[in-house]
Amino acid sequence: MIPRPYGICRALALLTVLVSPALAGDLPDPRSTPGDTLPGVTAAEVCEPGWARQHRKVPTEMRNEVYAAYGLPDGNYTGYCDTPHGCELDHLVPLELGGSNSARNLWPQSYDGPMSAHAKDKLENRLHQMVCTGSMTLEDAQQAIATDWIAAHRRYVQGVTPTANISVLGRTLH
Repeated sequence: MIPRPYGICRALALLTVLVSPALAGDLPDPRSTPGDTLPGVTAAEVCEPGWARQHRKVPTEMRNEVYAAYGLPDGNYTGYCDTPHGCELDHLVPLELGGSNSARNLWPQSYDGPMSAHAKDKLENRLHQMVCTGSMTLEDAQQAIATDWIAAHRRYVQGVTPTANISVLGRTLH
């Protein structure tokens, strides 16, 4: 039998991973950035070496439009990107998963915090690998990252499987 304090510590550790803090700006505004994909793109296409590089062309006017939609006109990044390391203009559905360069798929994402642009990059690479090895469909990968990339990160990068109920100290958390 496992001593009770050990079980409690394990439960609290799991809970900490499941509810790691997401900061304001970690998820895009779903009204401005719901995600968008290139019509008709296939897994075979996105798995070709150099696919993302060939499609990485966001015009300056589009960049300015997206920054303005997030309250950052004229390159003034105070507020949304007011972090020590700033932010990048990111694709919610990444190019390597067939994401488009439309304003509906772009948002300023912070380089700071536990769920930063760097964490999302790891998820993008993992989902791309899964699509290209056939363990996930392109459509499922696009949906997972567009719906809630942080939840997808927890599942596919951190290996935390979503659960309906977690019991800690005799209390059930949902």
